[in-house]
Amino acid sequence: MNASCFMDTNVLVYAAAGRGAEDRKRLRALDLLEEAEFGTSGQVLQEFFVTVTRKIKVPLSRRDAAEWIDRLALRPVIPVDASLVKSAIYLSERFVLSHWDAAIVAAAQALGVSTLYTEDISHGQAYGPVRAVNPFRDD
Repeated sequence: MNASCFMDTNVLVYAAAGRGAEDRKRLRALDLLEEAEFGTSGQVLQEFFVTVTRKIKVPLSRRDAAEWIDRLALRPVIPVDASLVKSAIYLSERFVLSHWDAAIVAAAQALGVSTLYTEDISHGQAYGPVRAVNPFRDD
């Protein structure tokens, strides 16, 4: 399977559970999921499950969250292994990122994509061959 971009947790959460004031982001996230040849990582799938079942105002059922993960897992998913952890350590030091954000960048690099869709990392910033893009910006 090929991928042209990487989806971070927040994009997936908006797609699955964005409501009310977040409806614009939900629609944009759903468009991205439909249009893009994307991949993600095991870390993102874990964060997604915890967030949508426990950390949002109107949580999804565990069953609904698991169904989302089943659909997302049809795309390329980079596993978290020792090599990815070591890459994240290096990237966190090089770019002064939290370890968890660096692990997302490392997974995007491992997937071989040039675009990382995220709301959490500096928009437009290049991290080696991967550029962070906030898909919710209005500019």
